[in-house]
Amino acid sequence: MKLTITTKIVIGFVLGVLIGQVLHSSFSPDEATAYGAKLQLFSKVFLKLIKMIIGPLVFSTLVVGIAKLGDFKVVGRIGIKTLGYFYFATILSLIIGLVVVNITKPGSIQSWPRPAAGTALGIEGKKLNSLEDFILHIFPDSAFRALSENEILQIVVFSLFFGVALGAIGDKGKSILKALDALSELVFKMVGYVMQLAPFAVLGAMAAVVASKGLSILVSYAYLLLCFYGGLLFFIFVVLFAICTVMRIPFFKLLQAMKAPLLLSFSTASSEASLPQQIKVLENFGISNRIIGFVLPLGYSFNLDGSMMYMTFATGFIAQAYGVPLTLQQQIFMLLTLMITSKGIAGVPRASLVVIAGTLSQFNLPVEGLALILGIDPFLDMGRSATSVMGNAVATSVVAKWEGELDLNHVPVLDEA
Repeated sequence: MKLTITTKIVIGFVLGVLIGQVLHSSFSPDEATAYGAKLQLFSKVFLKLIKMIIGPLVFSTLVVGIAKLGDFKVVGRIGIKTLGYFYFATILSLIIGLVVVNITKPGSIQSWPRPAAGTALGIEGKKLNSLEDFILHIFPDSAFRALSENEILQIVVFSLFFGVALGAIGDKGKSILKALDALSELVFKMVGYVMQLAPFAVLGAMAAVVASKGLSILVSYAYLLLCFYGGLLFFIFVVLFAICTVMRIPFFKLLQAMKAPLLLSFSTASSEASLPQQIKVLENFGISNRIIGFVLPLGYSFNLDGSMMYMTFATGFIAQAYGVPLTLQQQIFMLLTLMITSKGIAGVPRASLVVIAGTLSQFNLPVEGLALILGIDPFLDMGRSATSVMGNAVATSVVAKWEGELDLNHVPVLDEA
């Protein structure tokens, strides 16, 4: 019997955990971490290959989607609807993160060891700048640089201009449109090859985390994990389910269709890892490729629901751990601040920690408090990445339904061989 990609990923996940725990229990911490890092090579290679594909994929699918929309007014209409939904979902996810951390109070449950001032956190990412710098950063000074550095938001901006202009020149642009359509098909073929490495990537990623930290870290942080994952599950099975119910979108059929992309994002702790696969799944679900090509790339800059929840949850947790009460007014201001500063963050591991660090500084909370959650951040990142992927799937379905481009008579392809 031929194993599906989902089954292979599950096998890789289980083997990774087992191998990681064997390494953790058989060697010293430094040796186990070193061996785990070697196994993580599979994951690093896979993510590099995915990043290699992301730029051309986003550019070709978005340009083709916009050009096929044709009329600039149509692009504007769909764009307004898309961004409107994204901000609606962002507000909901930020509020849920705040509500969960205020009700469950994970930072107040036990006496957390406070990291010393100046603790090295090792957080990678771009430093938060002023609003002016952020706005200027959205617009690329070089399309090639944006593609080479995988600046998703800049690629989206360039693609918007390119696609609108391509649609405006009419018949003269048909040959370019046809070439870009072929390019997207070519990239999808490459995706098929790269996806064969996914089970090995999952094995390496899980083995590295467990070898370094051990499964025991999950026990000491069990309540924190329970609270956060409870919030994520509430968002998926209550909020997203309610949205789908109102829009008459079959939520559980969509969830079933999305199981392979969700599992891949969960296992690799990267929402970007499943983007190519997600595009194919949503096409099979019955959404037109022009809506997918327009909405989904935007979602990876504007609609990372899991990361939004994590930002308010983690900030609240650190404040509780240090015994610093946040007033309702401060929390509302924090929510509004995060709603702006979080836009454009990459769907890759640890990107949200950079935004949280900036938020902590703004509210005079110790940035060193991030060290409290760095140890289990890979486990938290797995959940928030999968939640963001499901949130984008629902967002694309909603916009497609609004535009009458969701064919519910389509038989969803529930898995890929």
